[in-house]
Amino acid sequence: MPANAVPGHTSDFREVHFISGLPRSGSTLLAGILRQNPRFHASMSSPVAGLLNGVLEQTGAGSEFYPFFDEALRKRLCHALFAAYYEDKAANHEVLFDTNRQWTARLHQLTELFGDFKVICCVRNPAWIMDSFEVIYRKNPFDYSRMFNAASRQTVYTRCEALMSAGGAVGAAWTALKEAYYGEFSDRLLLVDYDLLTQHPGRTLELIYQFLGEPGFDHDFDQVDYAESEFDATLGVKGLHSVKKKVTYQPRRSILPPDLFVKYQGMDFWQDPQGTAAHSIAPKKHPPTSSAPRDGH
Repeated sequence: MPANAVPGHTSDFREVHFISGLPRSGSTLLAGILRQNPRFHASMSSPVAGLLNGVLEQTGAGSEFYPFFDEALRKRLCHALFAAYYEDKAANHEVLFDTNRQWTARLHQLTELFGDFKVICCVRNPAWIMDSFEVIYRKNPFDYSRMFNAASRQTVYTRCEALMSAGGAVGAAWTALKEAYYGEFSDRLLLVDYDLLTQHPGRTLELIYQFLGEPGFDHDFDQVDYAESEFDATLGVKGLHSVKKKVTYQPRRSILPPDLFVKYQGMDFWQDPQGTAAHSIAPKKHPPTSSAPRDGH
């Protein structure tokens, strides 16, 4: 069995990898592309990372049941949960990609569970991530989503502050990615820039396959069809995980006030390759402009 296979089943995956990174940066689009390969299973964010964390909370030192569990048993429980969740997918696919933005803060656990895994981290300039969330918010004017509370949804300034807070959708993912980028397992990371994915999907996927050590596949970038409308409806955010069929790059102007755009545009720490062993598919740093790709995930 390969070092990163899911144990405990006759239909084990040959390989397990992860998709992580920042929100509104192409993770759903990338999953939609990868799943065209019949050997691969990929989808939008899964609950597995949260489930594993719940297991460790209930069996760790903070739990009254802590004396019943040693490290080996906690590890077996995490393995079993992962294997059980994906058992039906293992029968038809050789390679699994689990998507969750928490994985970059859990590389120390993944190395113990799966061995030789890789993490594809989708990234985008944070100013355009905030802009993308704001576009989605304004497209749903009569749906008050669960992303904000009564106080934080008042203006674009309060919405951006909530998103970038330590527990916010952007802030939590940003700090987790930064931890992984400068951590001891950074060589397992491949950062994929959203702009390059949408402008040059063929070359980007070729480099991703090389990073994974997988044989190439002829993807159809004009027929990428993937959406999670039911999940988005429960959040009250229509279109959050929908992708256009054709992978395209369409420039537009930001709808953020200029001071907000400037506030967040310099937070793309991955532009500095010093102090990390992470791999990257990203353009060189250049002065900010008023155009970027249209909203897409």
